[in-house]
Amino acid sequence: MAVFVAFVAFLGYGFDRFYLGAGTMPFPIGTVFALGFGSVSAVSSYYAGDRAVLLSTGAVALDEAAAAGSDDDRLKLQQLQNVVDEMSIAAGLPRPKVYVVPDPDPNAFATGRNQEHSSIAVTRGLLDAVNREELQAVVAHELSHVRNLDIRLMTVIAAMVGAAVLISDWAGRGLRMGGGSRGKKDGKASGGAGVILLVIWIVAVILAPLVGQALAMMVSRRREYLADASAAELTRNPLALASALEKIDAAAAPTEAVKRGTAHLCIADPLGRAVGLREGPWANLMASHPPMKNRIAALHEMGFR
Repeated sequence: MAVFVAFVAFLGYGFDRFYLGAGTMPFPIGTVFALGFGSVSAVSSYYAGDRAVLLSTGAVALDEAAAAGSDDDRLKLQQLQNVVDEMSIAAGLPRPKVYVVPDPDPNAFATGRNQEHSSIAVTRGLLDAVNREELQAVVAHELSHVRNLDIRLMTVIAAMVGAAVLISDWAGRGLRMGGGSRGKKDGKASGGAGVILLVIWIVAVILAPLVGQALAMMVSRRREYLADASAAELTRNPLALASALEKIDAAAAPTEAVKRGTAHLCIADPLGRAVGLREGPWANLMASHPPMKNRIAALHEMGFR
């Protein structure tokens, strides 16, 4: 979070110095605007981000899905409700709102701003693919995100990534409209240090979407490992989660209902990107989830101890 705030502030500072400045540093309009815009985005996402996520996926409340479903669907949905109740008690949490996403690919995610205002959504494909123990493990994983307050962290980070991208776009437009020439003059007036700072700022403006996404993905990958371990703690059955992840990983189709901006919320990458299957520096920067084989191996190791 500190890196995000510093990065957004630097984008605003560069705009002040190299676009508005003419050899002297003016009132930090850009810096104040960047921090203010990032803060407003984070606050609005904190209070309304979960509703936006659920709306974007077409999620339907559990009661509504049960009313419109067949007898077989109602049995599966009742089982889901029972499992959520059990895991909420085990985790010592208030029961979250439960939603069903009408997508045939098995997946699940949690969203919300805190433990008292949280939601869990599972896809129709997950209900069809897993048995009760595996469903319990997946729900425990998502409730772990709630208990660990990952839902709040990732919601705010997603908002700040969006703010950084917008600020970068505005700064880039300013450079194309003539701010670059003024920035060069200011850089020369400030000596070599000013030129270096100008170059760093221009690179930051260009790479802001990539840097923001990489920072968000780094946080997301770390939280997935923690949620897996917490789910094993709640269920005392790490092999059930390993089995569920194997079934989710075996599904060929991406989760089309989940958009790129909320991919990091899911238990598995809903976009089915090849980078998530690899290891190394590039995968560490761009993959929203750790390699599934590593997560499954860690769970098997817990189960056989």
